Amino acid sequence: MKPANLAPLLEGFFSTRLIAQSDVSPNTIASYRDCFRLLLHFTQVRLGHAPFTLTLAHLDASVISAFLQDLEIKRSCSARTRNLRLTAIRSFFRYAALEAPEHAELVQRVLAIPPKRHCKKVVGFLTRSEVEAILSAIGRSSWIGQRDYALLLTMVQTGLRLAEVTSLTDADVQLGSGPHIRCIGKGRKERCTPLTKSAASVLRSWMARRGDRILRVFPAMRGDRLSHDAVQDLVAKYAVAAATACPSLAGRRVTPHMLRHTAAMELLQAGIDRSLIAIWLGHESIETTQVYLDANLAMKEEILERMNPTRGVTNRFRPGDRLLAYLQSL
Repeated sequence: MKPANLAPLLEGFFSTRLIAQSDVSPNTIASYRDCFRLLLHFTQVRLGHAPFTLTLAHLDASVISAFLQDLEIKRSCSARTRNLRLTAIRSFFRYAALEAPEHAELVQRVLAIPPKRHCKKVVGFLTRSEVEAILSAIGRSSWIGQRDYALLLTMVQTGLRLAEVTSLTDADVQLGSGPHIRCIGKGRKERCTPLTKSAASVLRSWMARRGDRILRVFPAMRGDRLSHDAVQDLVAKYAVAAATACPSLAGRRVTPHMLRHTAAMELLQAGIDRSLIAIWLGHESIETTQVYLDANLAMKEEILERMNPTRGVTNRFRPGDRLLAYLQSL
């Protein structure tokens, strides 16, 4: 059996399957690209072969399993990230099954690698006082300070994803009658999100300070798109600075996505229906919004107050034996 070279298969997977046939989003391309860059580097170290010389047979189930384990152990990736990488690998091997059917057994073994089960944690969000403390920690006298203030306020109010807010251009923002932001979200779904008067006023002031020559609403210093790492760093920086005035922030890991969760919880606590929250956030399914119900402790406490719980009786254990009494006293 003639070995199937990996390079043309992988190039065909990206150019033909993902781009030409499926027309997937740039974010998906970037995610799959990063996965295979990590996999090829791992394989090069493990097998001693340059990526261009690899064949499909080199990427058998044992190598793929070792790569996934390496992600968790050496790179400290979560099970969710590990499963995301596995999804990209599975997609490629389904394509390889059609292009190289002689390797059907190898492909089936890779496709049989199961995703890893993991605990679904309650989503983290910020209270109103924590949000105000973070915004107050931003010095607004500088160009960067005004940008960061407008950026975080927009994220908290609209619930836009990180990729959505960093890709905004002037054409996406309407600050006249009925101020709103238009964006292309996950799954290439277009949606409009209204702005409050205060958020629109802050954005209007910031865009006037920023100037007309820069088309990005929230640019980097050189005018290009603000990177995701930069936004994560500035959110973490202001959260640390705000911990002095708001002790509940001390030691917490505040992320840009937590601002999106915060916007969702604000809507939920205001009594907005789940279906409308799903529309606001751009969720594909209303079931995705269920996580905010699970995290809403105030709503659960309200349910508890309406209940007539069974009253329990507290009875302290008293050992009858002297030796047991001594051990109990220790």
